[in-house]
Amino acid sequence: MPLFVEVALPVPMRQTFSYNVPESVTSVPKKGMRVKVPFGRQQLIGLVTKTSDTCNLAPNQIKSILELLDDEPLLPDSLYKLTAWAARYYFCSLGQMLSQALPVALRKGAEVSAETTTFWSMTAAGTAASLDTLKRAPAQKKVMEALLAAEMTQEELTSLALSKSAIKALQDKGWIAKDERRNQIDLSWRDNLELGEEPLTLNPEQAIAVATLNQQSGYHCTLLEGITGSGKTEVYLSLLESVLKQGKQALILVPEIGLTPQTISRFKSRFKVKVAVIHSGLTDNQRLAAWRQAKTGEAAIIIGTRSALFTPMAYPGTIILDEEHDSSFKQQEGVGYHARDLAVMRGHLERIPVLLGTATPSLESLQNALSGRYKHLELGQRAGNAEKVRQGIIDISNQPLKTGLSHALLNEMRIHLDAGNQVLLFLNRRGFAPALLCHECGHLHECDRCDAFFTVHQSLGEIRCHHCGNHYAIPRQCHKCGSTMLMGQGVGTEQLAEALEKEFPKYPVVRIDRDTTSRKGALEAHLNAIHKGEYKILVGTQMLAKGHHFPDVTLVGLLDVDGALFSADFRAPERFGQLYTQVSGRAGRARKPGTVLMQTHQANNAILRELMHKGYGEFARAQLNERKQALLPPAWHMLLIRAEAHQAIDADNFLSQVAQFLPQNDESEVIGPMPAPMDKKAGKFRRHLIFQTKSRNQLQQAFEHAQPQIEALPLAKRCKWSLDRDPQDLL
Repeated sequence: MPLFVEVALPVPMRQTFSYNVPESVTSVPKKGMRVKVPFGRQQLIGLVTKTSDTCNLAPNQIKSILELLDDEPLLPDSLYKLTAWAARYYFCSLGQMLSQALPVALRKGAEVSAETTTFWSMTAAGTAASLDTLKRAPAQKKVMEALLAAEMTQEELTSLALSKSAIKALQDKGWIAKDERRNQIDLSWRDNLELGEEPLTLNPEQAIAVATLNQQSGYHCTLLEGITGSGKTEVYLSLLESVLKQGKQALILVPEIGLTPQTISRFKSRFKVKVAVIHSGLTDNQRLAAWRQAKTGEAAIIIGTRSALFTPMAYPGTIILDEEHDSSFKQQEGVGYHARDLAVMRGHLERIPVLLGTATPSLESLQNALSGRYKHLELGQRAGNAEKVRQGIIDISNQPLKTGLSHALLNEMRIHLDAGNQVLLFLNRRGFAPALLCHECGHLHECDRCDAFFTVHQSLGEIRCHHCGNHYAIPRQCHKCGSTMLMGQGVGTEQLAEALEKEFPKYPVVRIDRDTTSRKGALEAHLNAIHKGEYKILVGTQMLAKGHHFPDVTLVGLLDVDGALFSADFRAPERFGQLYTQVSGRAGRARKPGTVLMQTHQANNAILRELMHKGYGEFARAQLNERKQALLPPAWHMLLIRAEAHQAIDADNFLSQVAQFLPQNDESEVIGPMPAPMDKKAGKFRRHLIFQTKSRNQLQQAFEHAQPQIEALPLAKRCKWSLDRDPQDLL
């Protein structure tokens, strides 16, 4: 009897494809297994969505699958349902969503379960050898030092980025050896949970929060709103203890790779269990190994960035999102899913509790908590004896600035540094100076492919566009008038760090941004040095604002507040409020009192005043009311349709035609087409169309109805267009 399968492929077409199962394939394909199939001129790997014994294609139109790659479905039913729901919600194909949900190695056809693991260890000869003989071979010495402590798997050894030739040389000497061992799945943690350290005593607020969370069974979503430094991590750890004692796993999502090292070390020192880590800084094989440990139940705790959301758990227990407000939980390229929204849905499908923790809740979560859809817990005290932070505004209008620093701020820095403390200066711009200005004619050097100014990078000797990557050597003459008097306008992190070294020669300066932490392990090295007190002045972009604990920082300065307040995006005040609160949370976390100072030309700005005097909680609730009155998210629901084309008119005409398929009435509106805030990027003109409705269902139905008509438009082929549901960024 013939057998046919429907296969979801990683292509943008919103349909599945039919294939026939040849007799050479002996086992029956099931939903959720991977198959390799011919598609046009290439071979693709897709997932089976259903099997049947009939097919409505003519026999000469149907191709056969090439091979079946799995013995059992890759994803449990709950995760399969989650991807299907997400594909519908984000208006993309099931194949595209499924390929988000699988590690890259599996998408390329890797084996799901590894039979053996390679271990490296010291031989007797290696243990007897003296490390002093390797003075001239530092790379080999490093390998030996790593293996002296304990044997390591191939994955662990690779993650240390040691030299391959050094490993080979030591193997040839017979000092180290590798052996293959059959994999045994170790689930001992489920019967006997060992703690590595005694839990801290909780304060009354933390104890109430933990007791409330421990009473929950089945699906619940809770927003834990705790001011910075109120000990949210300790609440997570207490909650995990009871989840792990029931033999269940926990998935913890953090916004950035930078936060994972400290989070991991806190969890590892508390619980003696296997912790699987999943983020984009790992190799494909390392991520697959972590995925396997989670799927088999060997890893009790899974920590990762947004893509870890789809990791299968053999014994699902709870999902925790730390810093739930962070915009990096929303994917910007490809399918624009939001890990927070999908985590809540996953909790629903797996019937497990979800905990969203933050000091500065996003307005979406706050609205859900205030309306009673989520349970709302608050922590209002800083843990330990930390005091409240002193706040102040420095009005810099008409003040002379020294590389962006006012006299008042420099004096304050001197006081804190002389007292032996650390100072953190926060500036959200990397590079030497944001723009290259001609001092004679005032010409600003602009990228020829985008509507943006070039950023000057002195150490690289180039000007670079941070939007399209276009770069040139720093010009010697003005492109407009030929003058040689060119200067950087504004201040970037690189220039600020240079100026501070001259201003405070006694105090070492460290700069932390994307340029200085691009090398593997660079961020951890910098953070360790800061903790040891090797640096006294910290200069950084928002990488420094998130979740880090610097006990000796007593002064935080925000240099460019105006840039954050004035933006084309309706979320700018909310983002600034979160950023300000997070940054000021870095000051005075231990016994020392902290101070936060903001430099601005807008000393009387209502938003700044409200944040300082009333705090984020009240500020956010006022913002929520403003959004309701303006019919903006989260009160209304938004879909942003972006189009870009070499000819602006093509993008305009395409979006005008799209607008005609969408309803306009009291409960839905269409805005645009209009130029994007950055009108031109990488040589293409960009246009936006916004579709908003009062209820989520209206948006879903109206757009599902319009989408096939839009895809059929002839103009759809003349521009590149994409959909962004619940957009986090309108730029």
